[in-house]
Amino acid sequence: MSETLSIVIPAYNEARTIHLILDKVKSVELTGGIQKEIIITNDCSKDDTEGAIHRYMATNPHLNIRYLSHEVNKGKGAALHTGIQHASGEYIVIQDADLEYDPAEYNILLRPILDGYADVVYGSRFMGGRPHRILFFWHSIGNKFLTFVSNVFTNLNLTDMETCYKMFRSDILKGLSLKERRFGFEPEVTAKMSRLPGVRIYEVGISYYGRTYAEGKKIGAKDGFRAIYCILKYNLWAK
Repeated sequence: MSETLSIVIPAYNEARTIHLILDKVKSVELTGGIQKEIIITNDCSKDDTEGAIHRYMATNPHLNIRYLSHEVNKGKGAALHTGIQHASGEYIVIQDADLEYDPAEYNILLRPILDGYADVVYGSRFMGGRPHRILFFWHSIGNKFLTFVSNVFTNLNLTDMETCYKMFRSDILKGLSLKERRFGFEPEVTAKMSRLPGVRIYEVGISYYGRTYAEGKKIGAKDGFRAIYCILKYNLWAK
């Protein structure tokens, strides 16, 4: 019996692009005959994200898509929690609903797990020779700073803790008690993953097609300060 990759997509006001990312997910052929399960959590979008998803599902009935929704906006982390809770695959990958990350690279993240080396794989925007859109200097400095501070406490040598592309063996991810409801998911899951006995964390280079704020980018400076708080909370204070 073939295994399944659960693709967890949190969506908030992504009516313009959700069909495009779903087209990319649909076109991916996973290595080893692995099947795809697409789980979308609509975090109470104010635009027609829900309508766009339902129209896509109606025109692609053969796709294994599960639609979930929040009646009030709870945040990206909460949308991820909902999706992870309903994932039934052996593996889980996080996929943003925008076009910054390329689903064609799922197989790059899968390979260390399928080869028996890794339990968790982070897709780094800062390593390897893949395309990387040139955008915000201070964002890149902020990402590298947050990764550095996280590494100080976790004793990992990640290059991109804040990356969206994280792939997990499902039993490991579901075994964590995750609390952060907004953009603190990345430092929290990294801190808690780093303390699991014997967990094997790998990193692979991925592409990055970043968006400007005019194109819909949502994360800002306040989220960076929250990330610092979460690094301290789930590393230093948790001990």
